[in-house]
Amino acid sequence: MPEENTFFLPVKDHCRRDLITCHIEDKIIDAALIMHDKSISSIVACDDKQEPVGIMTDRDLRSKVVAGRVNPETSVVREVMTAPVIAVKEHETLFEVLYQMSRNRIHRIGVVDGNNRLIGIINESDIIRLQNRSPQKLLRSIDEAETVNDLKVIHDHMEELIVFLRGNGVSTKDLVRLISLLNDQISLRLIETLRQQRFPDLPEKCAFLVLGSEGRREQTLKTDQDNAIIYADDLSTTEINRITTFSQALIDALIEIGVPECPGGIMAKNEFWRRNLTNWKEAIDSWIAAPSGENILNFSMFSDMRTLWGDSSLEMSLRDHVTLRAHENGIFLAHMAANVCRFPPPLGFFGRIKTETQGEHIGKIDLKKSGIFAITEGVKTLALEAGILDGSTNEKLQVLLERDVLNDKQVGDLEAAFNLLTFFRLRGQIASSVAGHDPDNYIAPSSLNRVERGRLKVSLEVVESFQASLTTHFQLNMLRR
Repeated sequence: MPEENTFFLPVKDHCRRDLITCHIEDKIIDAALIMHDKSISSIVACDDKQEPVGIMTDRDLRSKVVAGRVNPETSVVREVMTAPVIAVKEHETLFEVLYQMSRNRIHRIGVVDGNNRLIGIINESDIIRLQNRSPQKLLRSIDEAETVNDLKVIHDHMEELIVFLRGNGVSTKDLVRLISLLNDQISLRLIETLRQQRFPDLPEKCAFLVLGSEGRREQTLKTDQDNAIIYADDLSTTEINRITTFSQALIDALIEIGVPECPGGIMAKNEFWRRNLTNWKEAIDSWIAAPSGENILNFSMFSDMRTLWGDSSLEMSLRDHVTLRAHENGIFLAHMAANVCRFPPPLGFFGRIKTETQGEHIGKIDLKKSGIFAITEGVKTLALEAGILDGSTNEKLQVLLERDVLNDKQVGDLEAAFNLLTFFRLRGQIASSVAGHDPDNYIAPSSLNRVERGRLKVSLEVVESFQASLTTHFQLNMLRR
């Protein structure tokens, strides 16, 4: 395996399993001496049941004991340890470790088994030794960026990194997750920079939401902005005006960095996508009351909302409202399903794949319109009916399986089709990028080998079958009468 691929190896193979522990009631000086004798930078603190409940690190000793003037000979570990221990599952990849380190701004992560028992520790230096050239370097660059131009340079390098990793055999699933993580971190760093330099007075009771594929963490190289802002009902006019100015600066900066604006205007700088909590709930109610194509699109976007920055309690309140309204309005969900079925896959007689016959994409098919849209939106509609808003398409499929909404074969077929279409989409976008062209969603079936064309045909047949099942499930024939 190329050295670069170590980034995606399972954590269980690279964590330190020889855990050095102490008791939470041990004197700090005793635990510190153990750390010194064992040449370790952290020690796991356990309770009377020998269960890990915290971790004391060199940083805790410096910032809490020395700087805090705590007496290490009389105070105990419990008083200065960091709790709880942030951990990842042992089957996760090193990518997930770096994600959690970056999100939580820590340098070590616990590793737990299937029963959530701590079995090891992995720290940043362990990964550095394994991966000197990796997304970690880009993540660190993001954390150190101080200007919009710094982030623009990083965004340009991000595409180069994805191309490089794809060429070294990294899976589509991991690349999609990496793209989403990097986009998240660039946006978060931009928000931090704007707040520090221009908006230190930004109200706390607001949140920046990402929507659509970004909300589901399913982005590929061709991605534009889909976002919104929500703020508390009780903000003053001055505070609302400040949020307005901030949202315009944020979106303009994202465009400058290289994140294209949404062609449909789904961006927080536009007043329609910037409201208080009550007004957002009223908007959702109005969309459901009149299920036009535009209202279905708006509702669908919000069904994938995720707080990237700010007060997540506002999002949770809105999520509860969306879940309740979706449960109460089966007719609206039927209209959503009907919208999914408006775009049948391009299959002709005898299963022949029909391609564009004119225009700049002659001989090609649009992978998003031909199948990806039907799967993501169809699964989302079934998930909404079941009260599910969280998660990616694959994660929602698993919950639908657990709740017997879909059976094993349906979920397996849909997962395989979605993953293959996403693979072709990302591979085509990377090829366009390498060739110096703008990435898009099109692929020429003639460019595929015989086996790939066969798999593409099967995937489109799965989409066709899924649309038929949605028609039956939501009784769309009755809806059309």
